[in-house]
Amino acid sequence: MNIVVLMKQVPDTYAERKLDPADNTLDRAGADAVINEIDEYAIEEGLRLKEAHGGEVTILTMGPERATESIRKALSMGADKGVHVVDEALHGSCVITTAKVLAKALGTLDYDLVIGGVEATDSRLSVLPALLAEATGLPQLTGARKVSVEGSDVTIERVTDTGYDVVRASTPAVLSVVEKINDPRYPSFKGIMAAKSKPVTTLGLADLGLSADEVGLAAATSAVRSFEPAPPRAAGVVVKDDGNGGAAIAEFLASKKLI
Repeated sequence: MNIVVLMKQVPDTYAERKLDPADNTLDRAGADAVINEIDEYAIEEGLRLKEAHGGEVTILTMGPERATESIRKALSMGADKGVHVVDEALHGSCVITTAKVLAKALGTLDYDLVIGGVEATDSRLSVLPALLAEATGLPQLTGARKVSVEGSDVTIERVTDTGYDVVRASTPAVLSVVEKINDPRYPSFKGIMAAKSKPVTTLGLADLGLSADEVGLAAATSAVRSFEPAPPRAAGVVVKDDGNGGAAIAEFLASKKLI
């Protein structure tokens, strides 16, 4: 079974994240870059399926040059190879364009399953797996807390507000997983050393049959028009209960239009 795992490099959630005033896009150079947290669960699930059914795991990412660091970490966890879509013209691409580019990259690969995290911590859109399924014409199995494969059939338990649904499809298919699905492994020293020699293929727009005017900020379907830094946190209001505490709290909440 050949598995492609979608991985995104994002700013560390523990760092202060800012927008670049030059073009209102995320300032990726201003914070440490890490693998998107939920994508680590996707990598782990891909590795477990490989261990159970054989085959190989390919890491696919679209991002700047420094995303190579995260690809190597994924390879040190046990993935076999990487594919890095990188081109300066991709800067500022929206999620719809990203799905289009990744679909083109998938067209260069042989795969049975595509696995990704349910969302990215830098955007919180939770739509890329569905958009990618639409762009490739593949069935989508999203929000999986459990995945099982039998022959050419893949079955998931999809998380819902009241429990889970059982969803089944034939491969090839696109999956997205939630953090409840597993516990990602840590890279071993042996894995870190082996990752240095594993192949990483670099693809540009020309390799995918795309032009610069189809991607990037100018072609984006959404954009940040303006922003301003959040104001410093003000001191809280202390209400002393001298017999009218409840009324004072109600008045405060009403002044904030909360009640």
